[in-house]
Amino acid sequence: MKNRISTAMLVTMAISALALFSGSATAQKIVLTYANFPPASTFPCVQMEKWKTEVELRSAGEVEVKTFPGSTLLGAKNMMDGVESGVADIGVVVFAYQPGRFPLLEGVDLPIGFPGSKVANAVLFDLYEKYQPKSLSKVKVLALFTAPPADIMSKKPIRDLADLKGYELRCTGAGVKPLKLLGAVPVAMPMSETPEALQKGIVKGIFSSLDILKDFNFAESCRYATICHMQTTSFAVVMNMKKWNSLPQKVKKIMNDLAREHSLWTGEYIDRHVKESTNWAKKKYGEEIIVLDSSEYQLWHKKVEPIKDEWLAKAKAKGLPADAFLKDLFSLKAKYEREFSSN
Repeated sequence: MKNRISTAMLVTMAISALALFSGSATAQKIVLTYANFPPASTFPCVQMEKWKTEVELRSAGEVEVKTFPGSTLLGAKNMMDGVESGVADIGVVVFAYQPGRFPLLEGVDLPIGFPGSKVANAVLFDLYEKYQPKSLSKVKVLALFTAPPADIMSKKPIRDLADLKGYELRCTGAGVKPLKLLGAVPVAMPMSETPEALQKGIVKGIFSSLDILKDFNFAESCRYATICHMQTTSFAVVMNMKKWNSLPQKVKKIMNDLAREHSLWTGEYIDRHVKESTNWAKKKYGEEIIVLDSSEYQLWHKKVEPIKDEWLAKAKAKGLPADAFLKDLFSLKAKYEREFSSN
């Protein structure tokens, strides 16, 4: 009888110990919330899911990342404040959506002719690391990336400035100044309103990155694409500082080691997607890709130089090292153009 009682007690104790151990293991799991604003199919959310997968894999399941695309947790304009206050642990911030809040890094979004996102991402990452701007000092930066540079998709061929004069193009707010300086008529509107505007002739084309030829089927309406490589749009993946400080050192190391690698991966992904999009448009709709000759390209970029001059004046007025920043920007741009073109 004593043996049976002892055996029963031992079994009960073993089960209790196992339950306690399991509960302790579960409690140790780190769960992070990650907010994003565009739809799940877009490249800022594709990079989010890639980052989630890498962190979960490299931490051997110790970290779980719950993602919230499509503004389901935070929207684009309240993302930075939401992450700083802890509404989300991680979020994707767009500098251009809050003019003046990120005055130094906004310089990366000048229309300076980045050939693609990978080069721009490498430049942005290096500039952030060197200058450590105060505007991002309240958060932990986990990655940095840009959209591809803006080009022109149009119903008629745009081969020079004369073709562009008086031509109505849909753009975001960041595209208004470049288009005005180039002689076009900018029409700022959300992407959701663009298909109808094209159909009704309110706009005759779009000023944006060429991935949308396929993603939004704009190649059906715009059978011409002119490569002019104007402004980019910069993004930062940021984490709440209190949450970052609470993480174990080994998890911090995983995220730090991943930061530059992931930034460049995102650039490679979207650059590849732009190529896929233009090839698809050429095959399906006979899209003509117009590459400006060297003198015409230089003329377009000379026309938009006042945007750079205006940024320089504003940044210097705020006491920022704008001249040094811009010098480094162009130097790094040239460096990575050489490096990545040989890969």
